[in-house]
Amino acid sequence: MTIDSERKDQHVAFAEQQYQDMGQADFQKMRFVHHSLPEIAVADISLETKLAGFTMAEPFYINGMTGGSEKTKSINADLAAVAKLTGLAMASGSVSAALKDPSVSDSFAIIRKVNPNGLVFANIGAHHSLENAKRAVAILEANALQIHINAPQEMIMPEGDRDFTMWLRQIEEITAHVGVPVIVKEVGFGMSRETIRQLINVGVRTIDVSGKGGTNFAAIENARRTHIAYDDLENWGQSTLISLLEAQAFQQKAEIIASGGIKNPFDIVKALSLGAKAVGLSGQFLHMVLEDGPVKTAETVAAWKEQITTIMAMLGKTSVADLQQTDVIFQRDIIDWCDMRGLDYRHYANRSNK
Repeated sequence: MTIDSERKDQHVAFAEQQYQDMGQADFQKMRFVHHSLPEIAVADISLETKLAGFTMAEPFYINGMTGGSEKTKSINADLAAVAKLTGLAMASGSVSAALKDPSVSDSFAIIRKVNPNGLVFANIGAHHSLENAKRAVAILEANALQIHINAPQEMIMPEGDRDFTMWLRQIEEITAHVGVPVIVKEVGFGMSRETIRQLINVGVRTIDVSGKGGTNFAAIENARRTHIAYDDLENWGQSTLISLLEAQAFQQKAEIIASGGIKNPFDIVKALSLGAKAVGLSGQFLHMVLEDGPVKTAETVAAWKEQITTIMAMLGKTSVADLQQTDVIFQRDIIDWCDMRGLDYRHYANRSNK
């Protein structure tokens, strides 16, 4: 087994271990204002959303996770089977391993093989060239490309990158010339409005803010270290909820995706109500497919769709876009962040009156 393949297997093991230890996420610190007269029919509710030029029947998908070893090939095959059974879009994990070692390309290509007609996103790091981006898209016959940004992970990772000077220029070149839609995503450290503005300024139009609260790559890489522990950095970054609030000023200029710490249909609806066009889930799908297998996971997805419809009916909203006219209340520490950052949080509590 190569060093990269071993690292990919370690990431899966640590991510599943973290799933058992996850505490309260910021989505539990917001609540909807209940209004007693929904004035809609359930039959009129649509879960459809549009993202990166694609129409998705549901506003959530299987986000990037793994690949690069025999074990992760099997996991990707099972996740792709879930995507095929449910019609969900699916992103691969970072294809960097296959760009270094073509012998592990099949651990990514299996996604397209299992789900030949599905909506598939390839994934690479921001340090890669345009040529590598095109190779990653080709390996998966991908419909779109995710570019992940993960500076804290790289710094804590013993073998990680140490030069970030070209990241933004690489993102700009790939976005302009790769030939498929580009999604730039964090890997669980969240985004600030400054980051979002930088990405929009170089032409990025679909952004996954991916905040902390889910799989913690700072903790994963810290656990892999044999010397110089970085325990104090394991809480680095901001949550997905905070990142969505940071993104509020840019929702007319870019499509915002929410991921990180999203565990259930209620979290999905909350993220959509804060402006996300779609929601990506990684750790939750990894846990389900490892625990239950593809068929039972697909049954859970069907139940989630029904639950999302139920919540939308209670909120009196018939579309994903309409969820941004719901009234929501935040707990004090969320409000404190907004106060310090100059973000308008009060309008969220009274949006239905506009």
